[in-house]
Amino acid sequence: MGEFKVHRVRFFGYMPSGIRCMSFNERAERLALGRLDGTLEIFNFKDSFYQEKVIPGNDSRSVEAVCWVAERLFTAGLNGEITEYDLENLCPKYSLDAFGGPIWTVACNAQGTHLAVGCEDGSIKLFEILPEKIRFERNLDRQKGRVLSLSWHESGTRIAAGMLDMIRIFDVQSGHATHRMLVDRGVSGMRNHECVVWCVAFLSDLTVISTDSSGKVQVWNAAMGILSSTHLVSKSDVLSLAVSKDESSFVVGTSEGTVVQFQFLANILGGDEKAWVRTKTFKPHTHDVRALAEIGTAVVSGGLDTQLVVRPLLDKVDIMSYDNVLHKIHFPHRSLVSCAQKAGMLLFQFPAQLEVWRLGESEGRGEFCLGTREKWIPFQGEDHISCSAISPCGGWLAYSTVSSLRVYRLQCDEHVSISKVPKLPKVLRSAHQLSFSDDSSKLFAASTHSMVHVISLSQSECKHLHTFKPKSGSTEPVHLLAASKDGKWLAAANRGCEIHIYNLHKLKPHCTVPIYGSCPTAMGIHPTSNNLLMVHADRQIFEYSIVEKQYTDWSRRVQREGLHKLWLERDTPVTHVTFNPRNAAQFMLHDTYMFCIIDQSLPLPDNKCQFYNQITLKSLSEQERLSHAHAFKMCTKYQHLLFLGLLDDESLVVVQRPLTDIASQLPAPVRLKKFAT
Repeated sequence: MGEFKVHRVRFFGYMPSGIRCMSFNERAERLALGRLDGTLEIFNFKDSFYQEKVIPGNDSRSVEAVCWVAERLFTAGLNGEITEYDLENLCPKYSLDAFGGPIWTVACNAQGTHLAVGCEDGSIKLFEILPEKIRFERNLDRQKGRVLSLSWHESGTRIAAGMLDMIRIFDVQSGHATHRMLVDRGVSGMRNHECVVWCVAFLSDLTVISTDSSGKVQVWNAAMGILSSTHLVSKSDVLSLAVSKDESSFVVGTSEGTVVQFQFLANILGGDEKAWVRTKTFKPHTHDVRALAEIGTAVVSGGLDTQLVVRPLLDKVDIMSYDNVLHKIHFPHRSLVSCAQKAGMLLFQFPAQLEVWRLGESEGRGEFCLGTREKWIPFQGEDHISCSAISPCGGWLAYSTVSSLRVYRLQCDEHVSISKVPKLPKVLRSAHQLSFSDDSSKLFAASTHSMVHVISLSQSECKHLHTFKPKSGSTEPVHLLAASKDGKWLAAANRGCEIHIYNLHKLKPHCTVPIYGSCPTAMGIHPTSNNLLMVHADRQIFEYSIVEKQYTDWSRRVQREGLHKLWLERDTPVTHVTFNPRNAAQFMLHDTYMFCIIDQSLPLPDNKCQFYNQITLKSLSEQERLSHAHAFKMCTKYQHLLFLGLLDDESLVVVQRPLTDIASQLPAPVRLKKFAT
């Protein structure tokens, strides 16, 4: 397969933000989660848990609670505003001040007609949901102390509200509180501290479940306003709660990193009387479990340790499959690293800044790369960076937020100097994705409604050449761009699984790749054959001839013979494609835990053969090696990959972010007493 000089980069200080809240849309099978920095992420659970969309955060907007209403997404935060999002343009659609101070919680009724928000001033405000916006309707009776959690009864006539030291049940029609249920503060040492009711859930049989800061899970009879049972699950806070759709079980998350499941079971085998029983305890996290969702056959959890964990509930699984195994999502399913192949430079994207590094050489015989940070580029404004790119020659840099786009000129001598391009074409308001042509003479900016703007770059000006629009009329955002080395073709993939190919010489659409049901996660155009290589979220690989407008023979063979099950069952999506300049039949793919060299001249592995066979091949003779070799060669030496690509000098750049480095920057977890300590 060949040998490569490796630049092993570990100086990208990427630090994900903790998970604050989440909401699962059962109809669309999509999970929306909010992070502490205000970023919203949407995962498609139908498509291998792929991170489908990301809405960047904003310094002035916090996300304390998130809520789906049909296909619409709402958040509320400590800035006192309710925000609805435009999921096609990946930006806030509008914000509405609730005039109740910071908002701690938001909930929608089962009918999808009203939102309720709990505010700092003790008010619960109802908003009517209209087709294009929401409208304030009225307040329920104002109480003393902040409202921290809300839950609607399925009838839409009652609301349970968690507050300090108590839970109140409200009649929605009259607006009055019908019951006040006092929460015990717990052990004697906690008597002087207020008990915070972090979460409540209102079940259809008028049962209310609550979790609080004294470590208790309590079950209440809301019809009578009395306590039914108490379960002590932690010595610290129980922060999150999620109930299954059939209300037969629920899970809670603690500040110790544990998730506890309760089920509604008979007290005696075969008996009629049932009670809530603690059945399972997991420890998927090291820190606070701030958000939970129970999605039928699995529990989804997230917290301060930044990872999203999907844990199957084996007692609810009928058939074991890829969807029913443990998944941990640590890194974004998009690239935060851009490489200037000709200049040997890297661009690292952070939420509020960019870093430009120049690659160096290792000291001694090690392969770790020494880099020089040439420029630290902060930016003005509250919006976080949504995308960025550096040109192959290292002479241009561009980045975008949801409200603006900036282009800079880089001068690369002994040191890098930077100057902002003052006048940009008016069409460059913002972009979902940015890319440069191979000769660095053009900038491609993916804008709203799947449009792609082509900008000519020169020392004197930036000129708008053309705007490509998809023939399908799709409004889904473009998330992948790939330009051919000869400057003739441009491929654009959007979140609607469409891939459009444009002719840059004639400035008109060329063709559309047949739509495949899984979203593309990585693609690239071969430098000599101009074939488009695509990898999808379900890890299927396709090769499409742009000139002939059809799939290649190799692609048809892959679909006919199928890919190895160990490849299809990999845990993370492929995020980058690069081609071997020494061998036109080889290309490289990478995900979080490996990179793979695929040789199209070799036979595909079937499920009977050994997939990870490098060690076996080394022990065979040259003649035997040929009969056992197959197209896939996996390398798992480099873990926690954020980027892998080739420079023009044919050296390999590997950007890693070890999980131990991320864990070392987290705050200290709750200390637990361990045996013999």
